[in-house]
Amino acid sequence: MHDFSLRRAICLFVLFAGLLETSLAAVLAIDYGSDWIKASLMKPGLPFDVLLNKDSKRKIQASVAWKKDDRLFGADAANLASRFPSDSFASLKLLQGVPYDSKAVSYFTQISTSDLLESTRSTVSFRQSDGTEWSTEELIAMQFSYVKQLAQSIAGETVNEVILTVPPYYSQFERDAVISAVEIAGMRTLALINDGTAVAINYAMTRTFSPTPEYHVIYDAGASSTRATVVSFAAAEDPKTKASYTEISVLGVGFDRSTSGTDLDRRLREILIEKFITQHRRDIRRDKRGMAKLWKEAGRVKAILSANTEATSIVESVAFDLDFKTKVTREQFERACSDLRSRFAKPVYDALANAGLSLDHISSVILTGGSSRTPMVQAAIKAAVGEDRIALNVNADEAAVLGAALHGASLSRQFKTKDIRIFDTTVFDIEASYLSSTESRNIHSLIFPKGTKYGTRKILSFKRKEDFSLWLNYKNEVAPGFPREILSAQISGIAEALGNLTEREAIDPVIKATVTLTESGLVTVNEAVAYGEIKDESFTGRLKGLFGGGSGEQEVLKDKEDSGKDTEGQPLEAHQPAKEKKAKGDKKDTGTIPLEVSVASSTLSPMSMAEKRASRNRLRALDNKEASKQLREEAHNTLEAYLYKLRDLLDDGPDTPFMKCSQPSERQAISRTLGDTVAWLHEEGETADISALWGKRGTLESLERPIVHRYKEIEAFPEVLNNSQKWNWSTRLFLTEARSNLTAEAVADLPSKWTSEELDALEAALKGHEVWLNDGVEKQKRTKMNEDPAIETKDMKARAKTLEMHLQRLVKRKAPKVKKSSSPGTGGSSGSEPQQSNSDRRTEHNEL
Repeated sequence: MHDFSLRRAICLFVLFAGLLETSLAAVLAIDYGSDWIKASLMKPGLPFDVLLNKDSKRKIQASVAWKKDDRLFGADAANLASRFPSDSFASLKLLQGVPYDSKAVSYFTQISTSDLLESTRSTVSFRQSDGTEWSTEELIAMQFSYVKQLAQSIAGETVNEVILTVPPYYSQFERDAVISAVEIAGMRTLALINDGTAVAINYAMTRTFSPTPEYHVIYDAGASSTRATVVSFAAAEDPKTKASYTEISVLGVGFDRSTSGTDLDRRLREILIEKFITQHRRDIRRDKRGMAKLWKEAGRVKAILSANTEATSIVESVAFDLDFKTKVTREQFERACSDLRSRFAKPVYDALANAGLSLDHISSVILTGGSSRTPMVQAAIKAAVGEDRIALNVNADEAAVLGAALHGASLSRQFKTKDIRIFDTTVFDIEASYLSSTESRNIHSLIFPKGTKYGTRKILSFKRKEDFSLWLNYKNEVAPGFPREILSAQISGIAEALGNLTEREAIDPVIKATVTLTESGLVTVNEAVAYGEIKDESFTGRLKGLFGGGSGEQEVLKDKEDSGKDTEGQPLEAHQPAKEKKAKGDKKDTGTIPLEVSVASSTLSPMSMAEKRASRNRLRALDNKEASKQLREEAHNTLEAYLYKLRDLLDDGPDTPFMKCSQPSERQAISRTLGDTVAWLHEEGETADISALWGKRGTLESLERPIVHRYKEIEAFPEVLNNSQKWNWSTRLFLTEARSNLTAEAVADLPSKWTSEELDALEAALKGHEVWLNDGVEKQKRTKMNEDPAIETKDMKARAKTLEMHLQRLVKRKAPKVKKSSSPGTGGSSGSEPQQSNSDRRTEHNEL
């Protein structure tokens, strides 16, 4: 299916709901990649499609850069990398929420010329050439804010809600970093969705399925990593509403963080580096600009080699004032990447193994991601799964963002979409740890095994008498250098709560903590309570106890699943670890007492509330500064253009309207002020503020305004005069006919629409207008073009309008009804009652 047909088909499924509240909110979807950003805006009344940037491109380069004081984004920023390598920042996705001493950082230093620093949170920050430091979250927030501005320019309103795609292997640290960047950009995270799942939604939107599941592999070879997701599609029926829906279940995921399009670029650049060193005997690795130029060239050559067997590389003045020219063949490139061939296919095998399926169960392998176009990658996948299973029926670049947008629309009350229900899963084992109450050792319990569905809740039971801490950890390291500890929850108020339950004769009181794996793949401790069954001494209670109902909790940790779901993306303050609110509606006789839960992050903590607020204010100040600078530049450019315009007017020949309508003294004044302003602009214009720039223009405009007014009046006069005369003629014609009708109606003893007094008043108004207009026209005939008009067109319009309204009031008046005479059979007498006069009839008509 062609892209246009696919988008059209998707639009048929997206039915926008009516006005639900006072306004209709827009939902922004962002697929943030290492190389590119794709975005889509869902808003009632707007076509559903990918968001275009200011150059009408369907994707935006994921880059931010500074050219002195000018901040640039997208292609403009990427083009600056070779000129300002220390002020250009790209591939930031590789460093979202990663520890400074991790393998990801050491790899990043191989591909980037940026200066990295360790932040106070042990994550990564960047330093510009002028010493300004930015956290990774802040730089990504700038890019999110840029996308937000693009969306708002199309939506015509503020865009606050956003849904983002993330790789399924993203840890809690990385997911927190994404949410922090969104908040710094001034938006709210509606949800995070794994990118393979988003592609599956996009695939399902235009297709129907049977109740028997069909299995597909979503294969994504992206710039940052390679991942494969096994999903099942099936038609299902809601047991309550009996409505049908499409069910998408994620059954298994495989991934390789280090096998990526970025590593292909890195290896291709190494080929170019070696060829440069061989040619010039100089180590280009010591030159940041040269390395940045070769990085850009490697991406270009890779794209050429995807369609050709060889490519010529030419880079002028690449480094040390040396030009560089060489040839690279696809064979050389693939030989340098030979060890990656099998690694590109391995995530498919891992995903199938995690799903418990074989290739025989798979209907197709759907290719997405920019690197899936690379011949070597395609060859590796075809060899692994068979060419007949390869599917190219989704847009490799846009499927994820479009699927995310559709999912975001389904989460919002503003839209009605095709009913698709997704069941995603975690790819890591998550365990709970706590200190034993009897022994000085930690106890570990697996609470969310790999493959647990998002939205799962578990209730953990503890036999405790004092306050204690509960830790949530990854069972294994999620990536080299990442910590295993996710967060800790301090549960307090236990002794007081147990004392309360004991006084109420509770049986075997225990502590219960609710732990949630949210729909966005985050884990948290929601609440904790002290619980004990209160013995019921009533007859009904004793009878119930006779037939069973006693309870007892084991001394070891127990867990219980719950299908309840949490929502993501609360306001900024709600993201901070804090004491949870007590449960609402608890009654004393239930034996449940809320406890205080204080959640703290691990050693790799996300940005605190105060840090995010400070970053948001910092970016807002930067935005305001840039906006003020832009306004000042616009004022400067506007003044400069106006000066050129005036100079041309003064230099034009004598037959121009400006020259004919101006006096020599006026032109001299303008010329003198113009010269002074040009000199001022040359000397002080670059440092002048907006008010000074507008003031200079205002002075010149005040001198030009009378001249402009004259030739505009001359230009408009004929039409306005014609309109005024038209109403004079129309009024005169009406009066002639109205007086004739009035005479005829008087003879026939019939009521009239008008009185003689009304017609006299209209005629007086007409004569007054005619006299005023004739006098004005005569004076205007004697007025020269460079003199102020004797009669203003605005006055002519106003007086003509007054006459028009006076006339229309009489013209639009309805004719009075003729009163029928009484018939002889009704008791009336034609000669016994006085006849009604015309004036009486007119009075009766006016009253009606």
